[in-house]
Amino acid sequence: MLPYLANLGITTKMIHQKRRQELLRKLEHNAVIIISTNSEQKRNGDVNYPFRPDSNFWYLTGFTEPDAVAVISKENYSVFLRPKDQKKEIWDGKRLGIKMAPEKLLANKAYPIESLLAEIKILTNKDKIIYFDDSSTNLINKSIISTLGQSFKSLNPYLSEMRLKKDQDEINKMKLSSKICAEAHMKAMKTVKPGMYEYQVAAIFDSEFTRHNSKYAYPPIVAGGESACVLHYIENNKKLYDGDLLLIDAGCEISGYASDITRTFPINGSFNDAQREIYEIVLNAQKSAIDCIKPGEKVNKPHKIACDIISTGLTKLGIIKDSSGFKEFYMHNTGHWLGLDVHDVGAHKIKNDYRYFEEGMVTTVEPGIYIRKNDKIDSKYWGIGVRIEDDILVNANGRDILSHSVVKEIIDIENLMN
Repeated sequence: MLPYLANLGITTKMIHQKRRQELLRKLEHNAVIIISTNSEQKRNGDVNYPFRPDSNFWYLTGFTEPDAVAVISKENYSVFLRPKDQKKEIWDGKRLGIKMAPEKLLANKAYPIESLLAEIKILTNKDKIIYFDDSSTNLINKSIISTLGQSFKSLNPYLSEMRLKKDQDEINKMKLSSKICAEAHMKAMKTVKPGMYEYQVAAIFDSEFTRHNSKYAYPPIVAGGESACVLHYIENNKKLYDGDLLLIDAGCEISGYASDITRTFPINGSFNDAQREIYEIVLNAQKSAIDCIKPGEKVNKPHKIACDIISTGLTKLGIIKDSSGFKEFYMHNTGHWLGLDVHDVGAHKIKNDYRYFEEGMVTTVEPGIYIRKNDKIDSKYWGIGVRIEDDILVNANGRDILSHSVVKEIIDIENLMN
């Protein structure tokens, strides 16, 4: 169980340096930024969960070891981290250490993390305006706040805005993440048969992600039959039955950058009439919502379009009486930002009004319909849950569907599975 240690090449180092410089330009000349990453978290006994760095810290430093703090100003960039420890490194893997940190991280100076509370008072003297990442509540942050005992400004509005618009390095990683995830989804469609178990399907994603040196971006949802009507179903332990649909919502990370793809398809390879009716409504909503995404369009437009199409479709099928009833069957938003976090940072509104799409933003589009047992609805629709999700990059010409290689037309799904 070695720690997750990044290979910090010169190109990567300069990308993170550029981000720090850009962030400082947005702040006062005497601003100082304090940002920390997580500690390892105990799972049980003496076993820890696999470590994953704090996304904001990773974005600005590229450093992926636990228990680290960066102090950033226009005059100085200092890093506090774990020192080398031969005995611990025998068990847990190499540490970067104090001596190599300035060169590898392009820092002015490095300190042992144990000296943080003493040194940070010097680095943040009374003439400095301190910006703090108040989205994290880890123990290091609590210690810093207690030690300094002064007011802070929130770093998050500035940093979230930067992270919202991806640079080319981020886009390249997200394209690769989507490609790996898409291949896993396609393999799952080809493999699924009645009688399998959900965990056997999940194992396809385990294998494909690991084969490409990627990790899950979030716990996968592999939901057969009525389990698809549970939005965040993660038990993944039930048998798959002939005649049911299977909803898979799974994504991977490449260097921290997430993909997030959902497909729904028939376990036996053929949609029945009721499944086809619901699926076509969701597919039409999703494709229409994607088609409106381009620079200059409001970010809430995809959701409005999807809601209108789903409402109209459910009314025509007699599942609802009028447009006001659709939220019982479609209760979530049509998408979210995507990046270092699967539900990535970034405001949807500016001054209480929805903002516009801009080049470099990445969003998901994922409408759905979920029909639980209900005596007021024709029983042929009971237990049908459908969601279709793609990852969309906003570019100068409109949009790029990063997950385009995963089939979603009914005819293409059935041809692939049969």
